[in-house]
Amino acid sequence: MRVWPGSAYPLGAVWDGSGTNFAIFSEVAELVELCLFDDEGTEDRIGLSEVDGFVWHCYLPEARPGLVYGYRLHGPYKPEEGLRFNPHKLLADPYAKDFVGSLRWSDALYGYTVGHKREDLSFDRRDSATFMPKCRVLETAFTWGDDRRPDVPWHETVIYEMHVRGFTMRHPEVPQPLRGSYAGLATAPVIDHLKRLGVTTVELLPVHAFVDDRRLFDMGLRNYWGYNTLGFFAPETRYSASGKVKELKTMVKTLHTAGIEVIIDVVYNHSCEGNHLGPTLSLRGIDNAAYYILEPNDPRHYTDYTGCGNTVNLEHPRALQLVMDSLRYWAEEMHVDGFRFDLASALAREGGSVQPLGAFFDVVRQDPVLNRMKLIAEPWDLGHGGYQVGNFPLGWAEWNDRYRDGMRAYWKGDGGAIGELARRFTGSADLYGRSGRRPHASINFITAHDGFTLNDLVS
Repeated sequence: MRVWPGSAYPLGAVWDGSGTNFAIFSEVAELVELCLFDDEGTEDRIGLSEVDGFVWHCYLPEARPGLVYGYRLHGPYKPEEGLRFNPHKLLADPYAKDFVGSLRWSDALYGYTVGHKREDLSFDRRDSATFMPKCRVLETAFTWGDDRRPDVPWHETVIYEMHVRGFTMRHPEVPQPLRGSYAGLATAPVIDHLKRLGVTTVELLPVHAFVDDRRLFDMGLRNYWGYNTLGFFAPETRYSASGKVKELKTMVKTLHTAGIEVIIDVVYNHSCEGNHLGPTLSLRGIDNAAYYILEPNDPRHYTDYTGCGNTVNLEHPRALQLVMDSLRYWAEEMHVDGFRFDLASALAREGGSVQPLGAFFDVVRQDPVLNRMKLIAEPWDLGHGGYQVGNFPLGWAEWNDRYRDGMRAYWKGDGGAIGELARRFTGSADLYGRSGRRPHASINFITAHDGFTLNDLVS
């Protein structure tokens, strides 16, 4: 293929109708290779020579949608300094909009030699490409027609938290070939059921591309919930009956036609790469110190506010840009109506503490696209000071576990619960009123995916 210089913006692989521009950020890499794969899996590598603002880029005038690719980055492997480059490991583009294939667990996916006495200080030379899902250049064009957001007022919003696969697999009237898929969620029986319940808004558990944890795989289990993200732009292909990204877009358009909003649960607080003993799949091998919060006095290890081994470092402008670009992509390209942010307190960590007026909230607030979306925080994480119910800024709603606990206590007959019931039932003004937020800042719930279904809770 011919190789032209291309542009440092936008990041990712972008088809412009003539060719494809490739751009990837890494501040400390010494060499970046774009790896192209044919239908037989044969790999062709292109060394990127153009670098602007630490963004490595090229333009391939003959590259078309459907082209399969990945990256290899060369640089220092010094875990004790927070540097974990290993060119033997194929890496997923953080901006990949589509994946082909699935991850197959192997020790070759780790930057170090698993079982070595020096653990992650060792260096593994096995090639991981055979075991990695590959990125695929996407044609994003889609006929949205007169699609418009339902814009249900907050005070009328009734949210149904839903697992795409679980719900449609269990619904008896969803056609068999569509069960477990985005297409199944767009069928008439599902929409009729939601309308009968009075639901205005579906909140989908994670639909970003994710992988099953190694520990679960070794036990013969799967990651059902999906809070283990590999890519913040690509929809999870296991939920697609057609294998095409446009299936999710069609689902959103169909639900909008029925007057139903679509909110997605997003997991930007951590990635699927885990702690220092985790695999090297994407961000770790691209720029470990930029994308993750490392222990200040021991950068070999990660600061873990999430309980999942790592925390994404939104204090770094490129990591913050990754999250913001992902949000805008899902708002503008996928037409979703809002986001529920998993462990949202972790996104507001600056200098180790939660900052309700920090950079993440500032950039969301001023964004002309995102500040009109429904933004819902899970207002806690696992770190010190992470419980922040009632402390998120104007424009944000929050999962209110005080409502959940107060209602449950009264319901099952606990003594002295009537005062708490009254406070929660009348809008939790003690939590939201002092900052000028309205009662609809409180997302009132009894059950969610963390625990029993409502039916099981009371049975």
